[in-house]
Amino acid sequence: MNTRSTKSTVKFFHPFTLREQSEVLPAGDYEIVVEEELLRDTSFVGYRKTATYLIVAGNGRTEMRQISGKDLETMLNRDKAANDDK
Repeated sequence: MNTRSTKSTVKFFHPFTLREQSEVLPAGDYEIVVEEELLRDTSFVGYRKTATYLIVAGNGRTEMRQISGKDLETMLNRDKAANDDK
């Protein structure tokens, strides 16, 4: 299976929580890793997203926490809306 990973950085301006987790994560820059697999048997090159991870560093360790792309988008929109209210 041919896979690829892409990395990007997002910024949260306010503390936030991940869905179904009680831990409050601090505002700041977070790395996002998206894993995709090559689509087979197509007449064009294409990839399908298989996983999205938020990289969380703290307490001397780094964790990859799997999240959905939809949840990430919701969290970022909520964070942006909180900025717009000011």
